[in-house]
Amino acid sequence: MTTGDPRPQVLRVQNFMLSTDGFGTGEGQSVERPFGHADPAELASWAGATAHWPGRTDPGGTRGLDDYFTRDFHNNIGAEIMGRGKFGPQQGPWEDLQWQGWWGEEPPFRTPVFVLTHHVRPSITLSDTTFHFIDADPNEALRQAKVAADGKDVRLGGGVKTVRAFLEADLVDTMHVAVAPVEIGRGGRLWESPDELDDRFHHEVVPSPSGVVHHLLWRR
Repeated sequence: MTTGDPRPQVLRVQNFMLSTDGFGTGEGQSVERPFGHADPAELASWAGATAHWPGRTDPGGTRGLDDYFTRDFHNNIGAEIMGRGKFGPQQGPWEDLQWQGWWGEEPPFRTPVFVLTHHVRPSITLSDTTFHFIDADPNEALRQAKVAADGKDVRLGGGVKTVRAFLEADLVDTMHVAVAPVEIGRGGRLWESPDELDDRFHHEVVPSPSGVVHHLLWRR
């Protein structure tokens, strides 16, 4: 009896949060303001209210549609790729190697994380997450991440510039984008309209009672 070929690894965008005008971050990112002038609470309040939000420290939370997506965050994920701007606000050569990202001693990733940067630095491990800093194009970064994922999928964590680079390289297999009912006006923009991707992706739109609109896209 044969079981057929194993399920292929895919590159997934999950719980990626945008404003209604297509922005994922504002302008003026700093250590104190990872999203720049934008208010992260306005983008992420739907997720923070759920029972399975990775940052939840107290019991309770909602268990409806939004919780389905936050519960899926770790499902079959073996590695993550992110841009340097998601790790921290510094640009250019690393001036402070003591900086270990915005997540404290317990990052939510729990896998190897590949941080894209033109200025490499030694890997660091915090709890069950190891950050590797690599100077690689999207194809090479995905190759390394798939090896580290050991048969599981790879999550493309962002930010916007990184997601766009992997879309342009035609490497993204599935996307879940949560659009919050707020406008940011300027900053890092993923799209002017999600319909821009309809030539390459099937696309379903699922409104939630929380006010957020979930966009589900998967490769044609």
